[in-house]
Amino acid sequence: MAGVAVLSGAGFAAAAGVDARPVESAGPLRLEADLSERKLHVYHGGSRIESYDVAVGEPEHPTPTGDFTISKVVWNPAWVPPPDAEWAEDETRKEPGDPDNPMQAAKIFFVEPDYYIHGTDAAQTLGEAASHGCIRMAPADVERLARQVQEHGGESRSDAWYERVKASDTERRTVRLPDPVAIEIHE
Repeated sequence: MAGVAVLSGAGFAAAAGVDARPVESAGPLRLEADLSERKLHVYHGGSRIESYDVAVGEPEHPTPTGDFTISKVVWNPAWVPPPDAEWAEDETRKEPGDPDNPMQAAKIFFVEPDYYIHGTDAAQTLGEAASHGCIRMAPADVERLARQVQEHGGESRSDAWYERVKASDTERRTVRLPDPVAIEIHE
């Protein structure tokens, strides 16, 4: 077969005038929250790599829908009652490490300052519409997700850094991401 070029895969597609990029290419991390399923999916490129059970906003306090970006992760967060929320008028601030702090492990902001993904001390609410608009996760799950978001957002840290943060649960750490991570939230 002298003089005959044998093309396969991307070479064949390019020669045929077809877009030769792989459908499931490696690419950026992105999140998708399905409020009706009460699931948070994590995609890397075109592939779903994780799915988590979550709690979402109650009908009177819905989780906002739309396309957002994550550019901040707070480890060992405080809980601050929203100043204009009637439901929180008798509540007081809870510092990291406080046993009454409903925020566990990390807060991943998608609409600052009011909406975020966070670990919860009420794991029994996962799979329900139970929050005041935030997305709740199991503490171990939000730790894993926050680490993925942070690393794909351009702020990698060593295993030792994450271990120190977890060990000093009364010390808040804020990490800003130079490369925001996309999140789509839909019904």
